[in-house]
Amino acid sequence: MSAKLIYSAITSLDGYVADADGNFEWAAPDDEVFGFVNDLERPIGTYLYGRRMYEVMSFWESIDPNGDESPVARDFAGLWHAADKVVFSRTLEVPTSERTRIEQSFDADMIRRLKAASAADISIGGPDLAGQAIREGLVDECHLFLHPVLRGGGKPSLPDDVRVRLELLDERRFRSGVVYLRYRIDS
Repeated sequence: MSAKLIYSAITSLDGYVADADGNFEWAAPDDEVFGFVNDLERPIGTYLYGRRMYEVMSFWESIDPNGDESPVARDFAGLWHAADKVVFSRTLEVPTSERTRIEQSFDADMIRRLKAASAADISIGGPDLAGQAIREGLVDECHLFLHPVLRGGGKPSLPDDVRVRLELLDERRFRSGVVYLRYRIDS
């Protein structure tokens, strides 16, 4: 059985991961949401990123899982350190984190092989890269965290030129008003 490819995104209610100025500070999870995210991340063995998402996420390379951060941040840092990372970038030549390799371009066949060979699930981060993978029929599930804010424009969380059916598998409401939705993508 092959690993699942999971697209996770923190998004505004109107469907943006960042506003028109590129800001996403409104998306910072509280401890309740962060702890839930960590539990979802435990089965992940590999993260797939585009360059921009990798640059944001590489922050976690500097966090010591045994350091002074909050318990949920230390937990996530440990999960991130333990996972392999594949970064798709034409401009990045050298990774800034351990367990990381650079691929010069999106390669659907390489991702298919990775899914077939992986004993652990794979996460794909960033709406552009995830959009390419959704178009190729590679993404098995979407995990969306809807924040109770409207951005009115910006970077969309999902591609607007793809039609797929989704099956709701799970949902959860948090005290902060964030809603988690887990969907299976029907091929």
